[in-house]
Amino acid sequence: MTLVDTNIFIDLLTRNPDWFEASRLAFERRMALGAILIVDVVFAELATGFASEADCSDFLGALGVEHSAMSRQALWRAGQAFRDYRRQGGSKSNVLADFFIGAQAETLGVPLLTRDAGRYRTYFPEVELVAS
Repeated sequence: MTLVDTNIFIDLLTRNPDWFEASRLAFERRMALGAILIVDVVFAELATGFASEADCSDFLGALGVEHSAMSRQALWRAGQAFRDYRRQGGSKSNVLADFFIGAQAETLGVPLLTRDAGRYRTYFPEVELVAS
């Protein structure tokens, strides 16, 4: 199993010239190893790029992506990590989604595929990061 960060899907959707090939290859390698998971917030972030819920679901379904509901333990861990981030001077308010994603990966004990490993490495050091 591998949890996948939103930025990987965005690279696949937009065929980002800087990231598409690396993200595609990394995604395919992780698929070959087992299930690909997302959490609610990844679906919500992806939804901004689709005309309908069905279109977003179809995109993810075509990739064989499964939904992983967040446990109360993961939600707690996300909140604690975000609190630590803010206490250490973190000023960005749009990063809470990353804390949900990192906490779910940590709680499930699964690798996280991302191209933005810095914050995850700092606040979720137990998570195996797979960078694209």
